[in-house]
Amino acid sequence: MAENRSGNAKPANRKVSGASNPYAINLENFSKRLKILYSHWNENKSDLWGACDAIAIATPPTSEDLRYLKSSALHIWLVGYEFPETIMVFMRKQIHVLCSQKKASLLDVVKKSAKEAVGVEIMMHVKPKNDDGTGLMDSVFRAVNSQSKSRGNEAPVVGYIAREAPEGKLLEAWIEKLKNADFELTDVTNGFSDLLAVKDNAELTNVKRAAFLTSSVMRNFVVPNLEKVIDEEKKVSHSSLMNDTEKAILEPSRIKVKLKAENVDICYPPIFQSGGDFDLKPSASSNDESLCYDSTSVIICAVGSRYNSYCSNVARTFLIDANGVQSKAYEVLLRAHEAAIGSLKSGNKVSAAFQAALSVVEKDAPELVPHLTKTAGTGIGLEFRESGLNLNAKNDRILRPGMVFNVSLGFQNLQAETKNPKTQKFSVLLADTVIVRENVPEVLTHSSSKAVKDVAYSFNEDDDEEEDRVKVKSETRSGGATSSKATLRSDNQEMSKEELRRQHQAELARQKNEETARRLAGGGSAASDNRGGGKTIGDLIAYKNVNDLPPARDMSIQIDQKNEAILLPIYGTMVPFHVATVKSVSSQQDSNRNCYIRIIFNVPGTPFNPHDANSLKFQGSIYLKEVSFRSKDSRHISESVQLIKTLRRQVASRESERAERATLVTQEKLQVAGAKFKPIRLPDLWIRPVFGGRGRKLSGSLEAHTNGFRYSTSRSDERVDVMFGNIKHAFFQPADKEMITLLHFHLRNHIMVGNKKTKDVQFFVEVMDVVQTLGGGKRSAYDPDEIEEEQRERARKNKINMDFQNFVNRVNDLWGQPQLKTFDLEFDQPLRELGFHGVPHKASAFIVPTSSCLVELIETPFVVITLSEIEIVNLERVGLGQKNFDMTIVFKDFKRDVFRIDSIPSTSLDGIKEWLDTTDLKYYESRLNLNWRPILKTITDDPEKFIEDGGWEFLNMEVSDSDSDNSEESDKGYVPSDVQSDSVSEDEDEDSESLVESEEDEEDDSEDDLEEDEGKTWEELEREASYADREKGHDSDSEQERARRKIKSFGKTRVPNKTSSSLPKRAKFR
Repeated sequence: MAENRSGNAKPANRKVSGASNPYAINLENFSKRLKILYSHWNENKSDLWGACDAIAIATPPTSEDLRYLKSSALHIWLVGYEFPETIMVFMRKQIHVLCSQKKASLLDVVKKSAKEAVGVEIMMHVKPKNDDGTGLMDSVFRAVNSQSKSRGNEAPVVGYIAREAPEGKLLEAWIEKLKNADFELTDVTNGFSDLLAVKDNAELTNVKRAAFLTSSVMRNFVVPNLEKVIDEEKKVSHSSLMNDTEKAILEPSRIKVKLKAENVDICYPPIFQSGGDFDLKPSASSNDESLCYDSTSVIICAVGSRYNSYCSNVARTFLIDANGVQSKAYEVLLRAHEAAIGSLKSGNKVSAAFQAALSVVEKDAPELVPHLTKTAGTGIGLEFRESGLNLNAKNDRILRPGMVFNVSLGFQNLQAETKNPKTQKFSVLLADTVIVRENVPEVLTHSSSKAVKDVAYSFNEDDDEEEDRVKVKSETRSGGATSSKATLRSDNQEMSKEELRRQHQAELARQKNEETARRLAGGGSAASDNRGGGKTIGDLIAYKNVNDLPPARDMSIQIDQKNEAILLPIYGTMVPFHVATVKSVSSQQDSNRNCYIRIIFNVPGTPFNPHDANSLKFQGSIYLKEVSFRSKDSRHISESVQLIKTLRRQVASRESERAERATLVTQEKLQVAGAKFKPIRLPDLWIRPVFGGRGRKLSGSLEAHTNGFRYSTSRSDERVDVMFGNIKHAFFQPADKEMITLLHFHLRNHIMVGNKKTKDVQFFVEVMDVVQTLGGGKRSAYDPDEIEEEQRERARKNKINMDFQNFVNRVNDLWGQPQLKTFDLEFDQPLRELGFHGVPHKASAFIVPTSSCLVELIETPFVVITLSEIEIVNLERVGLGQKNFDMTIVFKDFKRDVFRIDSIPSTSLDGIKEWLDTTDLKYYESRLNLNWRPILKTITDDPEKFIEDGGWEFLNMEVSDSDSDNSEESDKGYVPSDVQSDSVSEDEDEDSESLVESEEDEEDDSEDDLEEDEGKTWEELEREASYADREKGHDSDSEQERARRKIKSFGKTRVPNKTSSSLPKRAKFR
């Protein structure tokens, strides 16, 4: 071995070949695994090991070809390295090793460990360079016969790996002598398969690192490379893509993966297939044909990498302008693949994975069953395909925690209805590396997305004729593929975007209703409702016995602050009351200079009274509700009231903090970094929420330790620990058009910062100092001092942003380590270009989306909304003429109140719609604000009726309003101004006439009719003149107008004292 390594830190493509450089074998691993080998052999001797008395393992010479041998896997598993041209024979009391002199010297270090671990002696048979080794083989055979005779057996049973053909002169001679010897031979392949099936922690770490490299290559190299080739319409062959991808695997630094290149290798040459020529077997290869990315093309990519000889695999299928057949096939395969992964739970049979996938296909698309692959994958580890662990319908082995599988499923030789011969035949394939756990399997390659929105691409081709372009668009969209990454090349780009968004929203509506129906049927929204929880008061004990009472100075009210009690003189005795029993205290003074103090107590049965455990304990007791005292000493009364209020406030604050802490989830203890691991540190930070206390606020430092962050100041009591496992989201927001640079952590469970209970903790630095010019004069833009000050501020801002960025990068690297990978943490950065102004609480703020959240991190209270928890978004008050609108966010937990963002400028509407559509969030629009509490209550009370009525489609204005209704509403809502003024005048005539009618007019209606026929009176002419003036905009705020409004407020039937015949009449608008 060329390098000096410990454990099984072995490059996948290197062998121990007698190099002179020393290397280390992990003796602890060797001892542990040798015990496992002998224990497994003893426990399963007859079932899996063929009742053999000895196990003979012969490893062939080195080869440049990629191959997987159980003999090599055993060497790597046992000692961490592969020893080619070496024969090992395991017996009950001895292990015989036939090899060269240099290999024997390398294995001398394990002799003592083998003796201590299982009591066996390692016997070395050193083969000279030019010797064929037959004489040494005879000595090994004699040892086997001797052991068999000592145990009373005539013909010893020797186990070997029958499927491995001998290579080289040494192994050919060994197999020939083994078969000619007086031995009974048996195949022990199943024994080795079961032995190596369950991986220990060190092996799982190697598999995880291999899977991380594999998924990183797929996500960060293969997918961007394919997108670039397709977008730029390059002509690239499959074999060229294969070579480039292989180089990316062998050089992890190219894709920013911090694994040593000497420890990694490929599992197989990367596979790229397209153009109708598909082979879903693992032995498939990439041909020299060019990548086909025409409309309705399918591209299959498979990548496998090894780390320290442990394998991982991932395969993805990419759809280009998929039609209905292709989209359906992929969606069914995706559901079947998830079902197969979900069945890999401890205690299930291995066959459960294939059966789960088959059930999905039979239910959703029975016509695709003949095209389904015969297995759902295989076991994976030191071998790419572990025999005996095929995920087929007949394997009855039981799954155990620690097993690792390559779950590979596909449909092959499907027919698509296309005219292009290269796209008529297609296949689809998905593969992931999965670890079996007790409850939920762990998918190691999940970071390489296989969601429809991430693998389906839509490209609108430029055709010569408009009709052809429209036809291509309609065919592309009718396929039903969700297209989130689209290159649109139409003449009317805005129209095509809007149309694509509408179709995508329609598909989201269907999916959302199905998802909501499943969740409501399973009781998914029945989350705990913590609203209205009352505070409880524990046992209130001021004094444990009478002797603890302070001596009475005189018969006056006393306040004992040490014991938190009030002593009141009642019938000549000082009676103590705990201050927590006091509801209120007040004082007043009468005309005779008598002062009164009134104390009201908390008693059971009063409204808004906190639940007191003592009232349940002493239900038959009589309670004192109120007591009053009179005194001539006003100063004493005032001091008593003040002391009682102060003491009551202190006790209430302490009990409130205690109650808050009682509801906290217990956090793990912070593991402070030791001397070897220096913590990552960011100094001079401020924290929000701030610590309590009246002292001067101090800045502190944030340190990243083994399992969490610690923020501390120079004060010993100002310290906050934030565990990695409690972080739900982490954000880094540099100072871009803001005054602060910040790190923000949104937590899963509340923690205490000082005496405040919070789920959001923020650490920030002000990049600019607030400066006020005292001179009052305006400074010139060319003032050297002004320019120098701006440069200084810019340099300070850049330095702070760079310090934060370095801290974030180092923490991201820390979170990328295998032991922290399960937390799936990474700093997210708000996308300011997608932000918009709104009012989430009481003040206007700038709200910004991130990749997984919608946040506002500058103004308090903070806003952090997880996108995956959102059910729908309703845009309210959307309509013509509106300067702003509101956004209502409805969560999947219907017990949770909706979140409103008010007063969003209408100019942000299109950008918000585009962002919601891109993130696969279903949104609706409405003209009015809705009362959501009764709506959500109705849904939770009767979910079946909600689903039957179409789910969320009641919010769809286009569906709920018919064309006739819309036309009628529009006629009513947009009345021309001249028609409106006529109708208003008629109403005003009626109202005004009722106000100014005289008694004489009421006595004789007939005379009024005659007068109206003869001509208009002066009053009527004056009234019409006032109408004309008002129509022109005159006299809008005159004295008469204000008087008229005052008169109208009395109502139609009440006549004010002062009336005027010239008072203008105006209708009352509603």
